[in-house]
Amino acid sequence: MAEINKVVAHLLDGRRIKGTTQDFFPNRATFHIQPTDGKPATEVLVSEMKALFFVRDLAGNRQYKAVRGFSRGTVPEAQGKKIAVHFKDGELLCGYTLSYSPERETFFMLPADGGSNNLRVCIVTGSAGEIRVGPAAETLAGKVAGRKAA
Repeated sequence: MAEINKVVAHLLDGRRIKGTTQDFFPNRATFHIQPTDGKPATEVLVSEMKALFFVRDLAGNRQYKAVRGFSRGTVPEAQGKKIAVHFKDGELLCGYTLSYSPERETFFMLPADGGSNNLRVCIVTGSAGEIRVGPAAETLAGKVAGRKAA
């Protein structure tokens, strides 16, 4: 039996779809999200997504203050290369990846902020305006954070 994952799909048009999924595979064109309110499942096209967030809790925590960038000590067992993803809509995600390749349509990353609601994120590569790996990821994170602070 497939694992049930709590997910939030961020679509390119700004909508978010929350629920659970059992049929997401990054190399497939579609998958389904089952809302928790008992309504019918929604088919999601990966090509219409910005990213799929695998979360601890669908409600989230509005009081939580996210850690921006790569603060030391936020991820107890960070593995892979540092990566910063600056989406076309202005959002910045920082984390670690074992699977990023610019030629792939999607890749997974673990958030740098280990206290966030996000367990892992599947990024649709084409939805990003800029992606940097390694030391360049910290440079991009600093540049974007500096812009937002101004």
